Parts: sequence; structure tokens; C-alpha cells
Amino acid sequence: MSQQIRRNPQRHAIDSPSCDTAVSRRAAIQAAFAAAGAAVLFGLPRLAGAEPQASQETTDKLNNAQAQLDDAQEQLDEISSQFEDLSRQLDDTLGQIETLQGQIDTTQANIDQIEQDISDTQDDIDLKQAQLDRKQEVLATRVTSSYKTGKTGILSLLLSSDSFDELVSKLHYVDKINASDQEAIEEIHAIQDALEQQKALLEQQKEELEQQMAELEQQMSELEQLKSQQTQQLDDMKAKKDEVQQLLDSLSQDVKDLIAQRDAEILAAAQAEEEARRAAEEAARQGATSIPGDGQSAIAAGTAQQRVVDSAYSTPSPGAGLCAGWVSMVFANAGFGSVPGNADDQYANWCTSSSKSNLKVGMIIAVPSHPHTSAGRIYGHVGVYVGDNTVRDNVGYIRSIDVDQWISYYGPTSTPRWGWANGINLEG
Repeated sequence: MSQQIRRNPQRHAIDSPSCDTAVSRRAAIQAAFAAAGAAVLFGLPRLAGAEPQASQETTDKLNNAQAQLDDAQEQLDEISSQFEDLSRQLDDTLGQIETLQGQIDTTQANIDQIEQDISDTQDDIDLKQAQLDRKQEVLATRVTSSYKTGKTGILSLLLSSDSFDELVSKLHYVDKINASDQEAIEEIHAIQDALEQQKALLEQQKEELEQQMAELEQQMSELEQLKSQQTQQLDDMKAKKDEVQQLLDSLSQDVKDLIAQRDAEILAAAQAEEEARRAAEEAARQGATSIPGDGQSAIAAGTAQQRVVDSAYSTPSPGAGLCAGWVSMVFANAGFGSVPGNADDQYANWCTSSSKSNLKVGMIIAVPSHPHTSAGRIYGHVGVYVGDNTVRDNVGYIRSIDVDQWISYYGPTSTPRWGWANGINLEG
């Protein structure tokens, strides 16, 4: 990583131990003083092996530059600490949102089932109403017919009967017709009673539905409040980033020139840091504990997911400190467009799950902050899950690392989460 102080705030995060300047600017200047002397640093001649020779003016400039750097380093450390606090608060908020979303999904499923039951009940009511209408029509027809013939019916039976036995038989037939009418009336009443019961059940279901809807609205209100808090926290974090940028821009040109002249020392320190990172990674690998479950296997990946995997294996490193930039290039090369923002932005926008069962091939996996480097505390780290519990990421070079080792190493500050970049579900 170039050691120039001015940095574009839109650059992607510096996030791995190999791409952060663990050797502070203050330490770099102190190393410069010890190795070359103040006279050399400010362009004054000196003899090899001689003690630094500097005028009082040069000495004053060096002292002033050192004081500015010390002050800037203290402020940067304070801002980094605040970033860690905000990241922990944001992680807690995201956990609450994830839990609440699960409750909302369950409630919605219950509501959908109740609505289906109500629809089925209404179909039954409509069917019984049609039956009731038909019974009423038949009864009305019989009553009308009986009314019209009632006055002459018995007389006609008497006159038309040839014997007493025939008269008794006809009267018995009339009684059977009357009994049939009575049964029709009772059946209508039974249907009406059943209909009333169905209506009562429907009203009860409606009441339960309204109660569940009220609970859902309350949960949604709480969710919106949590989202509002998360947004405010993100805004605060952006403001802190601006402070860092302003801090870096405020460093004097003398300090910038001094650091530029000492690239060799910083490079050596970076190489030492890389060795330390590898040692720390090996230690983390030996002590890593696996999160229960496994991510999706590579063989289960669909065509769109495989395009991202292929891109993750073919896209080269854009350089140290550009983990989010590499992720953006991977998705752009796969044909899904670039993924904007730093690692913490991608985490906040797209990474919603911490469950291994939801880890799919082609998802990004990120943390908004990790404690291993000062830049990592501010910007976090991000990679691409390629299946078979393997993550590809940029740490100055492109590597493959076991997902449990990745989680163990980058997860002390914030819970690692994963999701579909840009909200594009590659399984769909």
C-alpha cells in the first residue's frame, strides 16, 4: 500500500492485516530519524556514519512535525476506538432486526393461513345459502299449492272415493305430504342454524385476524424504529470517516514528504507485518472453532452462482488494501455489475444473516470492523463465498481460506454476516 496520507474517501476498505499500515506514521518518522538523521530527511548533506547535522531551523521543523504527527496519531486512535463502539452497537441492532424479521415472517404465515380458512368458510356459507334458497323455493311452492286447493281438497276426496277404504288411503297420502312439508321446514331450520354457526365462526376468525394484524403492525413499528437507529448509526460512522479524512488531509506537507522518503522502512515493516499476519492466521487456524453447520456446497451452485465463483478465481488482486474493490470487480466481471462501497458499507447494505444454513455460493461475507489493524477497525473486511466452506478474498493477493478460520479471525468485534450483493439472489 502506498504510504501517502491523502486518500479518496470513496476508496474501498483497507481491511486485512497485510494491507494495513500497522507501523504508525509516528513510528515511521521515528525510524526515519534513527536510520538517516534529520539532516538527510530534509535534504542536507552529511558524512556517512556521522551524527545528524541540522540547523536550529531544521530542528524546529522536525520537532513541529513530530508534535503534529503525535497529535494526529492520538486523534486517529480515539476515532478508531469510537468506530469499534459504533460497530458493536450496530451489530447488536442487526441481531435484533434479524430476530424480529423471523417473528414477522411467522406471523405473516399464520395470517395467510387464517385468510385461506376464511375463504374456505365463505365458500361453504355460499353453498349452504344456495341450498337454503332451493328449500325455501320448494316449500313456498307447496304452501301456495296447498292454499289454493285446501278448501276443496277434503270434499273432492270424499266425492271421488268409491269406498271407505279408498277414502282412508287417500287421507293417509295427504298426511304423508304434510309430514314431508314438515320435514322440509325442519331441514331448513337446521340449515339456518348451521349457517349461523358458520357466520359466528367466521366472525371469530376475523377478530383473531384483526388482533394478529395489530400485533404485526406493532412489530413493524418496532422494526422501523430499529432501522432508523441503524441508519443514524451509519450516518454517525460516515461522519467519523469524514473526520479521519479531514485528519489525514490536515497533516503538514513536511510529514507527507517525510513518510514518502521512508518508503523503504515502511515496506520492510509491511513485510514484517505480513509475516506476523501469516503467523497469526496459522494460530487462528489451529485454534478456530467451527460454527455449527455448513455453507452450500460448490456442486449445488446454479449457473449464475458459478459465474461468480469462476470470476472469483480469475479476477486478480487490484492491490493491497482493496478487498471491497476486488469484490466489486468479481461481480462486475461475472456480469452482475459493480458492488459499491467499502467493506462496512457492503456489510450494512447486503449482509443480513449469520446462520450457516443461509450461506450460499456467490454470497459476500463481511464484517464492518475487526481488531487486527487500525484500518480494519474502521472499514472491516469482505470476501466471496465459493462453496465447500471456502472463502476467496483479497489480502494483497487472492487467497482461499476456510470459512470457519475466516470467521474466527475477523469476528471478535462484530458478528460476520453474509448475503446477496446488490440484493441479487443468484439462486433465483
